Amino acid sequence: MSHPGLVVLYRWKLKSGYETQFQNAWTEVTKALLAKGSLGSRLHHGDDDTWYAYAQWPSAEVRHTAFESPSNVDDAIERMNDAIVEYFPETVLEVVADLLLD
Repeated sequence: MSHPGLVVLYRWKLKSGYETQFQNAWTEVTKALLAKGSLGSRLHHGDDDTWYAYAQWPSAEVRHTAFESPSNVDDAIERMNDAIVEYFPETVLEVVADLLLD
């Protein structure tokens, strides 16, 4: 497996009752992005009721190209957006040490 050169952190507050819809849509979008060079993502629900996710990419260029090309997941993106009540700014991180298991 290729190691990430870039990680993007996401945070949201979701509408009550929309958690499963969001999880399913997030999974669908992530699978589509895997086919475009993504190294995958993880989705978490925090004890502060914030949802957290991070997506791993080989580089910023691969991520940019993946988002620029059509992916046929517009419906899934719409379902994700429909579930979100509050968005927080994304954070782009450079990987300086990677100790996660492959």
